[in-house]
Amino acid sequence: MSMSKKMINVASPDIGRKERRAVNKVLKSRGLAQGPQVLEFENEFSKLAVDNFRCIAVNSGTSALHLMLLAYGIGKGDEVIVPSFSFAATANAVALTGAKPVFVDIDPHSFCVDPQAIDAAVTGKTRAVMAVHLYGMPANMKQIIAVANKHDILLFEDAAQAHGAGIDKTPVGTFGDAAAFSFYPTKNMTSGEGGMIVVYDAGIERTCRMLRNQGMEKRYQNEIVGLNNRMTDIHATIGRVQLTKLNKYNNYRIENARFLNENLEGVVVPKAPKGYKHVYHQYTIRVVDQDRDKFSQELEKLGVGSGVYYPTPIHKLPSYNSKLDLPETDKAAREVLSLPVHPKLTTRELHKIVISVNKLAKAGS
Repeated sequence: MSMSKKMINVASPDIGRKERRAVNKVLKSRGLAQGPQVLEFENEFSKLAVDNFRCIAVNSGTSALHLMLLAYGIGKGDEVIVPSFSFAATANAVALTGAKPVFVDIDPHSFCVDPQAIDAAVTGKTRAVMAVHLYGMPANMKQIIAVANKHDILLFEDAAQAHGAGIDKTPVGTFGDAAAFSFYPTKNMTSGEGGMIVVYDAGIERTCRMLRNQGMEKRYQNEIVGLNNRMTDIHATIGRVQLTKLNKYNNYRIENARFLNENLEGVVVPKAPKGYKHVYHQYTIRVVDQDRDKFSQELEKLGVGSGVYYPTPIHKLPSYNSKLDLPETDKAAREVLSLPVHPKLTTRELHKIVISVNKLAKAGS
């Protein structure tokens, strides 16, 4: 395959020699399950990513969402307000507690949950709202906090895609009562697989630690009914190495996004409000007045990969099958297209992305 035809992938996880050496060291130690590496990862993530809030490492981002809800007693008879424009795990974690996810619309500019829609959806059964920092863009936390305080409901953050993002230098994951991060391979940092719960309250931290470990803090002293959601030392040691690269990786993403914003034409590019740090887990444009799926297919022919996150809103999935009318969510699902923005892009590849997108946008105008 010639260089001109080489595909530019929409994501490119970067696992290097440092991660491999760290894993080999753990393998040689024979201590593979949850152990000292997990504790170190929790401490380092707390210090470097979430202003020293309490951190509990688990085996996936979904587990992080699920356990933080359980720790706060969310369950049958409760309602939790969530955006429908997100990955299904946002709502699944709610449903798995026995509570009802209540779907609301998004802000068309940020793709994040609309604070006014949250306000309108609150009922007597509402226990909490889940704000999703989608694509690495912080949700409007000032307004969401005001709504949560107005109705005296809990505020959770789904920060699965937003490691290092923030508003006025306050990191996501520290605005609400609890937050969840994911370390899936395509995220801005990875542990291979895994998640992190972030909380402020010491009692909630202890409950989360028991929930991930069969309900016990000390071996064979099971205090509550729990799960096996532990992170392994193998995954934690990868995460520790990746954490040291997070700021550098995010800066690359931000610079790549700036270049694309300045040079793309004929599509709607993402823009962060003043004071917002968007870390571009996905660089997501809107393709308007054209068939988005055909646009994506034509891009691929030109050697530029892309992705659609998310083509079907959660409320329309067979698992929920809601007849709600969420116009901005439906419009976004028709128009969004994520382009490569990852740190491994070369200058040549960035120019190729711009040339290819502009060519297709012009042809369709």
